[in-house]
Amino acid sequence: MVEGIDAARLEPRVEERDGYWVLKEKFRGGINPSEKVKIEKEPMKLFMENGVEELAKMSIEEIEKCKVTKDDIDTRLKWLGLFHRRKHQYGRFMMRLKLPNGVTTSAQTRYLASVIRKYGKEGCADVTTRQNWQIRGVVLPDVPDILKGLAKVGLTSLQSGMDNARNPVGNSLAGIDPHEIVDTQPYTNLLSQFITANSQGNPAITNLPRKWNVCVVGSHDLYEHPHINDLAYMPATKNGRFGFNLLVGGFFSPKRCAEAVPLDAWVPADDLIPVCKAVLEAYRDLGSRGNRQRTRIMWLIDELGIEGFRSEVEKRMPQQQLERSSSEDLVQKQWERRDYLGVHPQKQEGYSFVGLHIPVGRVQADDMDELARLADKYGSGELRLTVEQNIIIPNVENSNIESLLKESLLVEKFQPAPPILMKGLVACTGNQFCGQAIIETKARAVKLTEEVERRVSVTRAVRMHWTGCPNSCGQVQVADIGFMGCMTRDRNGKIVEGVDVYLGGRIGSDSHLGDVYKKGVPCDEDLVNLVVDILVNYFGGLPREREEEEEF
Repeated sequence: MVEGIDAARLEPRVEERDGYWVLKEKFRGGINPSEKVKIEKEPMKLFMENGVEELAKMSIEEIEKCKVTKDDIDTRLKWLGLFHRRKHQYGRFMMRLKLPNGVTTSAQTRYLASVIRKYGKEGCADVTTRQNWQIRGVVLPDVPDILKGLAKVGLTSLQSGMDNARNPVGNSLAGIDPHEIVDTQPYTNLLSQFITANSQGNPAITNLPRKWNVCVVGSHDLYEHPHINDLAYMPATKNGRFGFNLLVGGFFSPKRCAEAVPLDAWVPADDLIPVCKAVLEAYRDLGSRGNRQRTRIMWLIDELGIEGFRSEVEKRMPQQQLERSSSEDLVQKQWERRDYLGVHPQKQEGYSFVGLHIPVGRVQADDMDELARLADKYGSGELRLTVEQNIIIPNVENSNIESLLKESLLVEKFQPAPPILMKGLVACTGNQFCGQAIIETKARAVKLTEEVERRVSVTRAVRMHWTGCPNSCGQVQVADIGFMGCMTRDRNGKIVEGVDVYLGGRIGSDSHLGDVYKKGVPCDEDLVNLVVDILVNYFGGLPREREEEEEF
């Protein structure tokens, strides 16, 4: 029993019925609208009972006439990774995949290219901040065939949206990094296989109170961003055994951002899945289902206390035991984070990986085909996606590096050595496609960065992140300089798109979430001037001689 917690509070709020987990009637008071949608119809039936096949045969006009089918396309299809773009691409969907550790093949990349190509200007793809692909322009009648095509190339989009465990993140250099602590690929693959039951659907963990992020750390560089994950596995040994210390509760939301905290628990590597299952079940059983802004797992940890939450995890372990954390942390605290863009030697002698800068993560079908060709010709047919929205080609023989660097895609578009301020540029989808975004982000981020680089020179990369709304998919709080979309007034009092500017975010062993530096800055010349001033005053930037004025 958790001290100070009423026993009634620890009663699971969900129960299994006919293979699915549903909220008990006694706990349905005060629940949020998303919970009501889940109760009205089980979302996973669209996949596990082929409901999507029937839905795909209906016209959008038919679908709109019925609340259940309207909720299907706007909410429940997110359990299949399909997001209706009602506001900006009515009748079209974004599809988010599951790509554990960000590792993909040339065949998978070509298939995704073939999907978006048929949608013309409506179709494109984005590398996400969770090492994942999102493809755009999808129409509902095509979905059953797309799902079958994904399965043929070993991909799935299942359980990648709404109240599910999201794409497991690992070290983008897993297995090839000369300095890695552990190869994270086997672990992220195991997590993904567990979460989706080998792409067949795992309804035991698809009715969470909210989304849930997980990562496995394998680098001293902390490329995996453990401090902003709901569960992070931190490599550590204990009495000669390899395993992981656990961090829990990191997240961003409009009302609150929190860094993950130690659970004071260590698990041997063999318990990777049992402890993941236990954490998810504790969250599923006990998490709040009221105000959606207060339903992430950290709110439950706050309510129960870290020891109370740990106790609930422990009693859901197979032996109802959970060891205390280890002092033998394998991550070196004093470690300068390495730049993976450009050419770098692998641990395999005679081979290198080449990190390519993908401006704000946006790629077209032809780009994807070309990336697949280069991976086949120069590498091993593999590509790695990173949380900074870039792509790595691994396993390139050193004798082929020079030829690869001369390829037009690398010279003209996806540069291994981009301008220094472009290196750390990240941007969410923005209001081009996303209905929640307040401002346009991707094109604006590139344009502002290009203009700032004309005005100031810096000697080191500065990580600049853009997000279109307070949901912070662009993770502005971990950036050196962050831009969060808002509406504001310009100098003439006109309402225009603007940003709240954040400063001071850090990643790595001394991670720290940034704070608001200035609110409501219009996305015009005022913002350019502000960024120039920040770079000069905080990052050692030097103003350049401006040859000509150019309006931003």
